[in-house]
Amino acid sequence: MNDYKRSTIIAAAGLALAVLAALACVTASLAQEPTAAELSKKETVASAFLRGFKLQEYEVRSAAEAMPASKYGYRPAAGMFKNEKPPFGPAEVRTFAEQVKHVACSNFAFAAEFDGQKPPEHCDLGGPSSAKTKPELLIYLRDSFAAVEKSLAAINERNMFDSIEGPYAGPTTRLNLATVVIWHAADHYGQMAIYLRLNGIVPPASRPNPPKLQGM
Repeated sequence: MNDYKRSTIIAAAGLALAVLAALACVTASLAQEPTAAELSKKETVASAFLRGFKLQEYEVRSAAEAMPASKYGYRPAAGMFKNEKPPFGPAEVRTFAEQVKHVACSNFAFAAEFDGQKPPEHCDLGGPSSAKTKPELLIYLRDSFAAVEKSLAAINERNMFDSIEGPYAGPTTRLNLATVVIWHAADHYGQMAIYLRLNGIVPPASRPNPPKLQGM
């Protein structure tokens, strides 16, 4: 057997093992998940949103944990956006650290709007937090998800159509703001996942055995 055939067989075997591992992980996960009928017996407006939001929390926070501190300044494209002056947000592609900080600031802003409070300003440009290092940003991000989860847990059938005002998601309703919160986290996770891939890192949420979050 020549080296080419041997390497092809090894590659194919590796791929097959990876697929089998992923299938085993999915099967085990599905076995632990409640059925639709079981969910329907106890589902609430809050629990439905929290279930989806916690998935986004894992994706975003695990991505932030997976990127080495030395790569937090990584920017996938240098310089300004060509011939563009965005009405909001930076005029330059965000670094990974700026992605993390933007998500955290926005989460706190959404939580404030849920609660009728004044949100932090200029989250599109980084916001007022002084967090800069990876450890500082991970804490900032963790606490921001906790703030939103508290607001989502307060949604019910009586208040879900209440009006919400604010510079980020308003004017809107409590129900729609909940969808915006989940969409926003998912949007930026997609970008963060690309940053990881461009640095040869598989996002934890895409691994056969996703690791647990730090600081839970």
